[in-house]
Amino acid sequence: MKRTIVKNASQLITCSGYKAKKGREMNELAIIEDGAVVIEEGIIKWVGKTSDIPTQYKRVAEEIDATDKTVLPGFVDSHTHFVFGGYREEEYSWRLKGNSYMEIMEKGGGIINTVKETRRESKDCLIRSGMDRLNSMLSFGVTTVEGKSGYGLDYLTEIKQLEVMKKLNIRHDIDVIPTFLGAHAVPKEYKGKEDKYIDFIIENVLPHVVDGELAEFCDVFCEENVFSIDQSHKVLSAAKKLGLKLKIHADEIVQIGGAGLAASLGAISADHLLMASNKGLDDMAKKNVIATLLPGTAFTLKEDFARARYMIDNNLAVALATDFNPGSCFTESIPLIIALATIYMNMSIEETITALTINGAAALDRAEIIGSIDVNKKGDIVIHEYPSYKFIPYHIGVSTVEKVIKNGQLVYDKYE
Repeated sequence: MKRTIVKNASQLITCSGYKAKKGREMNELAIIEDGAVVIEEGIIKWVGKTSDIPTQYKRVAEEIDATDKTVLPGFVDSHTHFVFGGYREEEYSWRLKGNSYMEIMEKGGGIINTVKETRRESKDCLIRSGMDRLNSMLSFGVTTVEGKSGYGLDYLTEIKQLEVMKKLNIRHDIDVIPTFLGAHAVPKEYKGKEDKYIDFIIENVLPHVVDGELAEFCDVFCEENVFSIDQSHKVLSAAKKLGLKLKIHADEIVQIGGAGLAASLGAISADHLLMASNKGLDDMAKKNVIATLLPGTAFTLKEDFARARYMIDNNLAVALATDFNPGSCFTESIPLIIALATIYMNMSIEETITALTINGAAALDRAEIIGSIDVNKKGDIVIHEYPSYKFIPYHIGVSTVEKVIKNGQLVYDKYE
């Protein structure tokens, strides 16, 4: 039997719980001083003080000493677009000169640029670049990541992206949770025929995604000049009938009611929400929809940040994610997200940690098995090189991750 014990932690931050934390609950980290965790066959079997480790667990165990270190659950990055071909560095320079996201799209940039390159890229190339990006995420303490398709906008490439994620989930230590985002943009061949494109997605792609078990979620970019509320409702309703769980890019640039749509359909999460109305957010809170906020994107696009303070104070469960993608947010940096959340979004350190652990897990409908250091959950643990969790935002923009344990196995060590 494979047994691992992490012991002598200055602080063991368990983030204990089996569902999302709302409002004031997000400040509850459940800290154990001189903490220890016992993991057997990848599953947490015991949590408590080092001095109280039961005798039976001390036999035949690999021990990891966390003296003067902080131990947290693995981070969950619940919104990314990390499988893609090509880059858009030229567009970034346009943005720095003052061009808006919509202006860049009008100049022929944006998602369609990445679609062209991703359609060209071979599956093997996408796997290689995906592995490199996952390696970087792991170094930031990410143990579970969501990845979206949406850079194909045709049958072959959408399926290709999802198949790549399926292979990456097998080959890499990080768990990869796939989301079908065929309704990410309107491809050139359907310009002016948006309703026909939605029908194409529903009739020609979605059934194959489900039959091939290639995705757990369906997402849609519900936005002015992209997909309307009615179009978004149509594709998400079809996906729900086929058994997929729902996510939605909602009210990012213009307030068109995406948050309310997420609530009415029972989505697991609504993401971005920069322009969401009070009513839409309140409806989400009533229906237990997770608000996944993506401050890296607002930062890069020079937009106002989502109203995290209002959401938390009004009993919403807030998650944080990177939105790693080649255009609007080319970063997998968890330290950057932590800095933006604490400095610019008025989130406490405790709320920020909760948003990246148990609430990130809830945004992937996995709070019962990951996101906290609790008995019977996966042994996904990160050891930080300082004695208090308060060093994590204090060391601004720099990763404090020293070791990452995935399913009870040491998979990353900064000094090896």
